[in-house]
Amino acid sequence: MLRYTLMRLGIFVGCLVVVWGLVYSGVVPRGLGQSNGMWVILLSLVISAPISFVVLRKERDRASIQVVQRVDRVKANLEANRSQEDVADDSARAQGQAQGQTQGQTQSHAS
Repeated sequence: MLRYTLMRLGIFVGCLVVVWGLVYSGVVPRGLGQSNGMWVILLSLVISAPISFVVLRKERDRASIQVVQRVDRVKANLEANRSQEDVADDSARAQGQAQGQTQGQTQSHAS
């Protein structure tokens, strides 16, 4: 996921440099008043989004598979922990019942 994020950031920075160059060379109009910096950033975001969507498709799919695998592993670990707790709880109850029956038999024989 970090690799995908860095690649996406790299595409944005590349677009930012290109847009900044186009704005300051006069090819693309400047923003209104003091909004020039915001204009360059927004235009870079708008241009980099579809480029990232197309260019990083394989990397995004790879990152998605890794995330799904991690989620599945965490779910499996949680389920394993639950089943261990259930087994421990069941064995503790069984021991408690066995001790209660043994004590009950001991008391009935003593009477």
